[in-house]
Amino acid sequence: MNIQDVPFCITDWSTIEPTRHPGITGEALWRTFEMGNIRVRMVEYTSGYLADHWCKRGHVILVLEGELVTELEYGREYTLMPGMSYQVAEDINPHRSHTEKGAKLFIVD
Repeated sequence: MNIQDVPFCITDWSTIEPTRHPGITGEALWRTFEMGNIRVRMVEYTSGYLADHWCKRGHVILVLEGELVTELEYGREYTLMPGMSYQVAEDINPHRSHTEKGAKLFIVD
């Protein structure tokens, strides 16, 4: 990862107002820091959340709380618990997320 145009900075996530992003069911609450060529987010999925699209963006995703199921477009699913992460490059393995119980994630993309 080549992070560009981002000086040293600290983010207090509690000061960032969340934005709401509805899924097919449930919703995602994003707290977002964006600068240079990166976006860093704290994301909370409500229980019953199902993403409304197949994502092709590259990410590093760390599960902080709850349980996240990530489905690849070709059908394979992976269940991630707190302390687990996944990494995927841009335009490889379109994926979408869902959760029965809810989840809190830290995402860099």
